Amino acid sequence: FLPLGAIINGSVLCVHGGLSPDLPTIDQMRLLDRKQEIPHEGPLADLMWSDPENIEAWRRNSRGAGWIFGHKVVDHFNLLNEVSLIVRAHQLVQEGYIYWFNEQLVTLWSAPNYMYRMNNKAALLNLDENLNRNFIIFETVPESSQSKNYRQLMPYFL
Repeated sequence: FLPLGAIINGSVLCVHGGLSPDLPTIDQMRLLDRKQEIPHEGPLADLMWSDPENIEAWRRNSRGAGWIFGHKVVDHFNLLNEVSLIVRAHQLVQEGYIYWFNEQLVTLWSAPNYMYRMNNKAALLNLDENLNRNFIIFETVPESSQSKNYRQLMPYFL
């Protein structure tokens, strides 16, 4: 029952994964039935699992769900929907965030030292009233390297 995404001031789209070739407009995203399990394929799955890459258009995602999309897809989507930025997550980024396609898309990763072993930074994006961007970076805390994976401490089934 959670939202699929959010629009900030009509010009920043926030979504978990990425775009879908079946959803060229934000209005079409609004029509999706989000009150369901995430399917293995289709537009809802694409919004959850698609990833950007340095290609031009669309390619099947090797993860087995969603698509890989490139700069022409983002250029067209942002122009058609009058969006200046797409903010997404779904991929670990070592420095906490990474821009794609002339800063039209950004991947944010908000879990420092993911799974207690990646030694990555995390980031949050702060937008002011004029949509100026400021990234807040979180370093790994020293204690996280000492943390134990709870699954190693306790069996899954008791």
